[in-house]
Amino acid sequence: MKDKIAVVTGAGGTLCSAMAKDLAKHGYKVALLGRTMEKLKIVEEEIKSDGGVAISVSTDVANEESVKKAAAIVQKELGPCTVLINGAGGNQSNALPDIPEFDERELENDGAVKGFFNLDMDVFQSVIDINTMGTVIPCFVFGRQMAGQKNGNIVNFASMTSYRPITRVAAYAMAKNGIVSFTQWLAAYLAPANIRVNAIAPGFFLNDRSRKIMFNDDGSQTERAQNILGQTPIKRFGEAEELIGCMNWLIDEKNAGFVTGITVPVDGGFLSSPGV
Repeated sequence: MKDKIAVVTGAGGTLCSAMAKDLAKHGYKVALLGRTMEKLKIVEEEIKSDGGVAISVSTDVANEESVKKAAAIVQKELGPCTVLINGAGGNQSNALPDIPEFDERELENDGAVKGFFNLDMDVFQSVIDINTMGTVIPCFVFGRQMAGQKNGNIVNFASMTSYRPITRVAAYAMAKNGIVSFTQWLAAYLAPANIRVNAIAPGFFLNDRSRKIMFNDDGSQTERAQNILGQTPIKRFGEAEELIGCMNWLIDEKNAGFVTGITVPVDGGFLSSPGV
């Protein structure tokens, strides 16, 4: 794997930083892409201190020109991309209603209730953009490098919301549902170029943002956390390292060379439990 180059978007985050570090341990030269250079540099230094090779490139993955500039840097400093992990994405609180179902008070627009009808549609659109075009554009740019070599692997990030539109997260669910469809379409399209395209659908994993949602200041679980764990047979949240095995399998040509176009849930059994 010494001549293979992995590009990881969202590499400053909890999940994708763990993936990037594991790829480096397996001999990949890793390009860390994300908006916040400070976060990327922390991951880069960890990889380098462990004997790996990594570079950090500040990138807006939903902007084509920004991704093209990043791709030029990656190709110049490391070489053409052979593995792309599309982990960039996320949600915004201003795209979330405070209530799980319609309340007549939201029609008053007085701020008493934040429902669907008084959300900021620009923010709603931005969540869709980062979670859809933030995957499509890196595939468009780095997939071209792979196609030129007639070899490559793309791993997209789906979600539990790809299967069930969880309350309050309409924009994110809409986008992540689209990632499953796009993964299938791209897998069929790129098969003649010997490029496999798959996705991972993480269940409920803990990161800096989710900890604030799942735990109160005193360390107790919030009502939302209790609801989630009540429908998760393993009865706990996932840890970043528990995604790595799935990633390594999907990009392994020996063990998964006939696998393309699928989305793999890593969810502690969440999808198998209807909650009744």
